[in-house]
Amino acid sequence: MDASVWLQQLVNGLSIGLVYALMAIGFTLIFGVLNVVNFAHGEIYTVGAFIGLLVITWLAPPLWVVLLVVLAGGGLAGWLLERMAFRPFRRFRDEASLKSKAMREATLLSSLAVSIIVREALELRFSGEMQTIAQRYLLQTPIQFGPVTITDGNLIIFGLSALSLLALQFVLYRTRIGMGIRAVSSNVLGAQFVGIDTTRAIVATFVVGSVLGAIAGIMVGLYQGAIFPHMGFEPGVKAFVAMVMGGLSSIPGAVACALLLGVSESVATQFFSDGWKALVSYSFLLLTLWFFPNGIFGTQKEKM
Repeated sequence: MDASVWLQQLVNGLSIGLVYALMAIGFTLIFGVLNVVNFAHGEIYTVGAFIGLLVITWLAPPLWVVLLVVLAGGGLAGWLLERMAFRPFRRFRDEASLKSKAMREATLLSSLAVSIIVREALELRFSGEMQTIAQRYLLQTPIQFGPVTITDGNLIIFGLSALSLLALQFVLYRTRIGMGIRAVSSNVLGAQFVGIDTTRAIVATFVVGSVLGAIAGIMVGLYQGAIFPHMGFEPGVKAFVAMVMGGLSSIPGAVACALLLGVSESVATQFFSDGWKALVSYSFLLLTLWFFPNGIFGTQKEKM
């Protein structure tokens, strides 16, 4: 391959990787705070895409209005998810409760149940077929930069992802609720003892993570031009792999590994058929577990 092909695949891979990164942050935030995996996160991605589709179909507003509605819908979905699938099983009375495997297994299964229910409900309502998005909303206008061709969708994905990551850093390190999230992530009981509202911090974690997942879903929908009820499964799995590779509770690690997966998959399509690119992610996961049991950016910490 010549340099222009490599550069083209790099651009494509970064776009894919940023979508994985937004998803992986949601996984990482929730695991860092509750020490459990949210297997309904892929459905948050799908719900964000379908909210955008409904808004476009019913109201046909400007694109920025669609994105704002998806942000609000993603936050609401995260709040409902925490209320239904996690809060009923959460016990923070003592250290033994925090380390309870029963609590972890219950929340894992409840989030998996919510995932299945949401996916099947979407399929019953919209069928399993592709749902197309109105042509004027599609982010597929080609833009030539020398030997590299990108689309306005690539630019919007880059821009919104960068803006989302900067906003996340501001929330976590410059706001009271962000400090509460970090305190709960570090030590739940200690946060309770100093007067932090742990429930509020946990709800905020779900809302923030879900907002990022939902915005990733609508961006991909507008970029690809179609959405379907099972669209969140593959990005959810790749984001989970990025979280594990990054060390489970490291946001910078999850982002870096998500970008690595995206670029690697994009480059791999030059050597293998598109159906084999998933092997790249799983191979990286196996190598990480063999040589970096705590994740590439992880520290020694109890895992699920």
